Parts: sequence; C-alpha cells; structure tokens
Amino acid sequence: MIAFNDRDKVFNVVCKLCGSEHGIWLNKKDFDDWQNNNGYIQDLLDYLTSSERELLISATCDDCWKRMYGDEDGIDN
Repeated sequence: MIAFNDRDKVFNVVCKLCGSEHGIWLNKKDFDDWQNNNGYIQDLLDYLTSSERELLISATCDDCWKRMYGDEDGIDN
C-alpha cells in the first residue's frame, strides 16, 4: 500500500460482522483530532471515502453494510 499526500499512518480495522481486516492510510493528527472531538470525521478525514470513514466509525465494512442495507442505501465510495 502506498501513502498519498500527508497520510502517514496505516490504521487497521477488523469488520465486526465478517472479520475481514482493512488497512486505511490516514494522517494521524487528523485521526487524533477526530477522536478528541475536535471536528467531524467527514471534515477532518475528508480525503477518505465514505466507506473508509464508516469502517472507522462503526467497524462495519462496505460489503457488510450493503448486505444489511442494500446498494442504494449503502455508502458511496
């Protein structure tokens, strides 16, 4: 995996439903700001896809999200 821009950290998330592991490149400062309630995830980590942000929020991968809610109500990439 290649880091783009100032993404300096791989954050590994395991989907709580299917157990698949996903690596998300992000800027650690942006992640820490989100964890410390210094802004909304969609603003601080706007360079991630909505699927990647949902994985960080709920530990639910896009495939499982789509199985639960369908494609049209699923997360955009």
